[in-house]
Parts: sequence; structure tokens; C-alpha cells
Amino acid sequence: MEKRTCLECGETLKGRADQKFCNDSCRNAYNNKKASRTTNYMRKINRILKNNHSILEQLNPEEKTTTFKSILEKNGFNFNFYTNTYITKNNRIYYFVYDQGYAELENNKYLLVKNAEN
Repeated sequence: MEKRTCLECGETLKGRADQKFCNDSCRNAYNNKKASRTTNYMRKINRILKNNHSILEQLNPEEKTTTFKSILEKNGFNFNFYTNTYITKNNRIYYFVYDQGYAELENNKYLLVKNAEN
């Protein structure tokens, strides 16, 4: 018979053939460690998105305005993170962070908009 051990602590298992953990504590610890890798990554991404949204909301109180790239960067805006894109018939690309969007204009100028549908 094959020796079975707990996936968390390595203790020898006794009992059911499909048993993976020696007790609930080990089962919980194992699953929490497994989930924390993904959860920490998602938490980091969500923090960046929340910061980007806050910056856009602060710079765009009237639902449509312009600003410069340097102002966005100075406030800590991260251009690599957004939730979706929208391409107009004129091929202008709007990047959205939830309901707040931006599109690049000329000379490092950006148009900030708010999606009224949400």
C-alpha cells in the first residue's frame, strides 16, 4: 500500500483513500496559501486601477476636459492598466478605467471623458 501524506504538513494520513489533509487546519492553510498567490496579484492590479480611476475622476469633474500627459504621470497614472477600450468611427482609441476614459490627442495632450451610460 502506498504511503499517503498530508499536502500541507507531510504527516502520514490514516483513513479514507481519497484523503489529502490530516485535519481542517491543514486543509485551510493549504487552500489559503494557494489562493493568496492569485489574490495578491489581483489586489495589486485592482489597486492600480482604483488609483487610475481616482486620478481621471479628479482631473475630469465636468465629464469632459483635456489635460497633458505630464499631469497624469505626475499624479501617478499608469497607462498600462485600463479596463476596456472603445474605437470610434474615426479610429480614435478611448481607454477606459471603468466609467472614466481618456484618448490621446496631439502634442502629449489627452481628452478625458466620462461614459454617461454607466
